[in-house]
Formats: sequence, structure tokens, C-alpha cells
Amino acid sequence: MADREGQEPAAGDVRDSELEQIAVQHQEDLEALAGRRARVGAILTMVMLVVYFGFILLIAFYKDGLGDLITDGLSVGMLLGVIVVLTTWVLTWIYVGWANRKYEPEVQRLKAGRE
Repeated sequence: MADREGQEPAAGDVRDSELEQIAVQHQEDLEALAGRRARVGAILTMVMLVVYFGFILLIAFYKDGLGDLITDGLSVGMLLGVIVVLTTWVLTWIYVGWANRKYEPEVQRLKAGRE
């Protein structure tokens, strides 16, 4: 807070100023964390969309090739379908791992700093 014409700031004014600075920093940290989470989510979503729609486009435009057999009972299309499902699991594991290693500890730190 501003000094009152040459007077020392009152003790309450200094405390309020410090609390305000802490609140602003806390808000900036929270916004940065939310931004990181949004970026990670967007990247993983884009990867999944490329994989999924790539598979759908192959089905639409490369039917003959997808029907080729790799071994008895396993076609290229079946293998690629399994890869799409496995990709979903892997991307989920990546997100959960990131959230457990980076996101949750940061959320806990911010909660502890608020109290």
C-alpha cells in the first residue's frame, strides 16, 4: 500500500501487501499448471486422433491392402486395429504417469502453500 505522505506504512498494510503478492504468485502458478495440463492433454489427444483417423482413412481408401494376410487368420487390418487399441492404452499410461510424477505433486505443493 502507498505511504501516507511520508509516514511509515502500518503493520497491517505491509501484511496485506505481502498476502496480496502471495495470492498473485499462487494464481500465476495455478494458471501455469493448468496450461501445462491442457498442453499435455491436447498433444495426447492429437496423437490419438491422428492414429484413429489414419486407421479410418486406411479402411476407406486401402481396403485391399488391409485384407492381405500376414499369417493364417491375421490380416493387416486386424493388426492395425489392435495397434490402435494398444495406442490408446499407451497414451493413457503416458498421461497417468505424467499426472502422477508432475501434476499431482505440483497440485499438492500449491495446496500446501495456500494453507
